[in-house]
Amino acid sequence: MINITFPDGNVKQFEAPTDGFAVAASISEGFARNCVAMEIDGMLLDLSAQIDKDTSVSFLTSKDEQALEIMRHSAAHVMAQAILNLYPKAKLTIGPTVENGFYYDIDMEPISEDDFPKIEAEIKKIIKAKIPIVRREVAKQEAVEFYKDEPYKLEMIAGLDDGTISFYSQGEFTDLCRGPHVPNTGYIKAIKLMKVSGAYWRADPANPQLQRIYGTAFFDKKELKKYLNFLEEARKRDHRKIGAALDLFSFHDEAPGMPFFHPNGMEIWNALLDYWREEHRVAGYVETKTPLILNRSLWEQSGHWENYRDNMYTVVIDETESAIKPMNCPGGMLLYKRKRHSYKDLPLRAGEVGLVHRHELSGVLSGLFRVRAFHQDDAHIFMTPDQIKDEIIGVLRLVERMYKTFGLGFHLELSTRPKKSIGSDEQWESATYGLSSALDEYGLEYKINEGDGAFYGPKIDIHINDAIGRTWQCGTIQLDMSLPERFDLSYIGADNDKHRPVMIHRVIYGSIERFLGILIEHFAGKFPLWLAPVQIVILPINDDLAPFAEKLHRTFEKAGLRSSVDGRTESLKKKVREAQLNQIPLIITAGEKERENGTLSVRTLDGKIRFGVSAAEFIKSANENIVARNLELDMFGD
Repeated sequence: MINITFPDGNVKQFEAPTDGFAVAASISEGFARNCVAMEIDGMLLDLSAQIDKDTSVSFLTSKDEQALEIMRHSAAHVMAQAILNLYPKAKLTIGPTVENGFYYDIDMEPISEDDFPKIEAEIKKIIKAKIPIVRREVAKQEAVEFYKDEPYKLEMIAGLDDGTISFYSQGEFTDLCRGPHVPNTGYIKAIKLMKVSGAYWRADPANPQLQRIYGTAFFDKKELKKYLNFLEEARKRDHRKIGAALDLFSFHDEAPGMPFFHPNGMEIWNALLDYWREEHRVAGYVETKTPLILNRSLWEQSGHWENYRDNMYTVVIDETESAIKPMNCPGGMLLYKRKRHSYKDLPLRAGEVGLVHRHELSGVLSGLFRVRAFHQDDAHIFMTPDQIKDEIIGVLRLVERMYKTFGLGFHLELSTRPKKSIGSDEQWESATYGLSSALDEYGLEYKINEGDGAFYGPKIDIHINDAIGRTWQCGTIQLDMSLPERFDLSYIGADNDKHRPVMIHRVIYGSIERFLGILIEHFAGKFPLWLAPVQIVILPINDDLAPFAEKLHRTFEKAGLRSSVDGRTESLKKKVREAQLNQIPLIITAGEKERENGTLSVRTLDGKIRFGVSAAEFIKSANENIVARNLELDMFGD
């Protein structure tokens, strides 16, 4: 007999050996039908796995997030099987799960989304057949023999340790895989192919280009429909489309991956920077600026040349190799080191909105989200060891205050030491403890990402949540004890001896370009008044009223409001509609009655109209809304 212990502490006895199906069924047949996999001793296993000793078992049902990932992995296999049925000459490589779905890289003839319906039809046949998904383990040599005509699988097998290798089969289809998988293909209730793109084998341009076919799958058709609706909403909010419509920015072949900002885009840019500077002055920061190009010796000293060289643009000046900065930190080290510091000077908080360049592969460039030239709202905080906790909490509170202004929620993740790093074990332990203890005191729940820190120190990643529930990693707080040592930074302590400062690297917007792209999608182009590139448009109803409209324009501009006049010979209805499409928050109709009475007719984007508003009242209300950086345009209290 063997004893099975369940998560609630209950124990049941079974005759050995047994399997997950039998154990789940002992709870109830209904429960067993909802089970996808099981966990034993921290390992996820198929329900068919044998249990031959006393152990603890927990089951994953279709409601568990991990179960969804397992099912999507199985869906990748089903898609691969369908493709091989339709394209017998195709060669499989890998088919992992990714966020919200899966993909499979396949060496095959080029296909397009027009081919998806016939592939999906074949997938549905496989799902309807409820084919059992069976695991078997074979010796490495047997795996080599099985895949003798599959070059990609052979290459993968060659990289595996000697010993047994696991296969998964569903009918005539077999794939190399660790698993686990759902019990049969019928568990995949809703599946859709999403897109196809090119991908090099092992991401190496010297290797063959493959067809990367993406899909998604759910346990419920309603969940698939909900997800597709979400994608449609996200498509409508695409910052590239809205950016073009609102004339905010553009890209040009003469500078790939480097955005050009138009006057409208610069209005938002400057509003973001004005707010950034205001909050940082209040938080005790000074602002600095460091050069764009610094020589190789500095980057060697910082460790970037060794650890980040492939992403850096280099140039030779006066026979000296230099680099365009990919980060602002080393310049900040030089500024700190220019003079002696006392413990009484610390903490020293220095911010820099610095232009940096990083070489990204052309295939990953994506609007403002992934660029080669961008501005980081960096800050470097130099402090004594006993100030670490308070300074990190201070940054977190600044982050919270700033994100709240945009209506953005956030969650926190602590990333620890990566394999490739600089600094001693003691420094890393101390730095990691400094971050975790500050997070504990701050009180917001956080996730730990093992091995995902920066090469010079652990970090807190700040993930914001936008209006439709997407998450974006923007802010980061990195605690660094290595660079102060590399640059021999010091301060004079109360004991009159030299001491090494600790430093924080941190950003809040992250990349201003990327943050702006996120805001465009977060607001769907409908910016709050303080961010709107054009806050007011004045519409004269005929040519005779053009001078009146221009006078209003000058009055608003003098009051610090961004306004424009649409004096085209078009119908008022058309001009109002175009102003609404351009997401201009305040639309003023300049008619004869308004000129005679010295009042304004004000229309807001939500369609509300207020007549007889005095210019003074309007300007006061607009400026109060802007100064408060309100998210809503509730200027008149209605």
